[in-house]
Amino acid sequence: MAETIRLVSPVDGEVMAERRPLSREAARDAVARARQAQPDWAARPLSERRDLVMAGVEALIAMNDQIVPELARMMGRPVRFGGEMGGVRERAEYMARIAQDTLAPQIVEDSGDVRRELRRVPVGVVLVIAPWNYPFLTAINAIVPALIAGNAVVLKHASQTLLAGERLEEAMQAGGVPADVFQNLILDHATTETLIADRQFGFVNFTGSVAGGRAIERAAAGGFTGTGLELGGKDPGYVAEDADLDAAVAGLMDGAMFNSGQCCCGIERIYVHESLYDDFVAKAADWTRDLKLGDPTEDDTTMGPMAHARLAALVRDQTRQAIAQGARALIDPAEFPADDGGAYLAPQILVDVTHEMAVMREESFGPVVGIMPVADDDEAIRLMNDSDYGLTASIWTADPDRAARIGDRLETGTVFMNRCDYLDPALCWTGVKDTGRGASLSALGYHAVTRPKSFHLKKVTA
Repeated sequence: MAETIRLVSPVDGEVMAERRPLSREAARDAVARARQAQPDWAARPLSERRDLVMAGVEALIAMNDQIVPELARMMGRPVRFGGEMGGVRERAEYMARIAQDTLAPQIVEDSGDVRRELRRVPVGVVLVIAPWNYPFLTAINAIVPALIAGNAVVLKHASQTLLAGERLEEAMQAGGVPADVFQNLILDHATTETLIADRQFGFVNFTGSVAGGRAIERAAAGGFTGTGLELGGKDPGYVAEDADLDAAVAGLMDGAMFNSGQCCCGIERIYVHESLYDDFVAKAADWTRDLKLGDPTEDDTTMGPMAHARLAALVRDQTRQAIAQGARALIDPAEFPADDGGAYLAPQILVDVTHEMAVMREESFGPVVGIMPVADDDEAIRLMNDSDYGLTASIWTADPDRAARIGDRLETGTVFMNRCDYLDPALCWTGVKDTGRGASLSALGYHAVTRPKSFHLKKVTA
């Protein structure tokens, strides 16, 4: 019998939920029900599917008062930030709005005797493997377009946010999406990989670690199952000499420390023009000291614990190694009494860092950031590209043309100017290198969960 999956709160170590994963047989049965239900769902008018999915989104948003404290206890985000429902609505409404035009057939010829058109049709059953750091936002990115496009969806949520998967299922059913069309399944890794290897899905959308992405690719190898993989990141920021210094400090430090640094596109390394470097570092340290680390269920807390003590341990190890290699820490952990050596971790800024240090090369996914001076744009570009990852890059300058020129040379999925850590639903969310492959949001998000199908219809004439 499979072991139970336990959701242990980082707030106090208490078990919030315990679920037994499905056996392989039960999981296959559930996916079979999804596959059986999908054609009828796809046969419904697009407008009907869209309305039912959006009713499910509204039902989820209506649960916000329950979800916010649950999120705080599941993964540590302070209640003062109010959950994820603003972003959920923005992304879902945009994807719903563009569905009709994006999925409409492209008519190549309609001459009376010949009609040629290109359609986009659902891939069947989409598996969404969602992460814990933004458990609703990341899931919605894939769930909404997949369902609206006519697919059935199986959701496997992270063990740290088991309750988020249950809330999503509850909401979609409340909105009227049929139970077999959207299912939240409790699956262990082995069963998930077996289902993928057995070609049970038309597409797999995974957000998580590089190691997890490799496991998904291995499972899908040879089966021709499509995959969308959003994996690790080491996102850089660059502050040019013409930047608004105060805006750059506030924006980049919030990008580095929000959600205890546990953001897919969080800022993990900063390069500052040497003329602004000393002032930027001093202001960044002052900004960081104003954070309050503590119980995320308390209204005045601005930084909660990391989702798990083992994640905090990795950040501590990277920080200690960097200091041993010559880096200098600007924040004394004693300034944050809640730092308990476990999941509660004080924020940290490191200077005198180099790219020989793991903290500047490997994903940290926690509240630590290294800051380096640079002489010019060329040096900043070289250092920003000196990474195995490429999700976003943030450029701070007064000149949009300069930002575009720099952005053209960056190996990244998204280029920001004077902002960071944001997903625009009208733009494609994608990455390069070890950050993964595929696309979500925008019209391309629909392309990921559909396939092209051509029609060449010719009359026979005498």
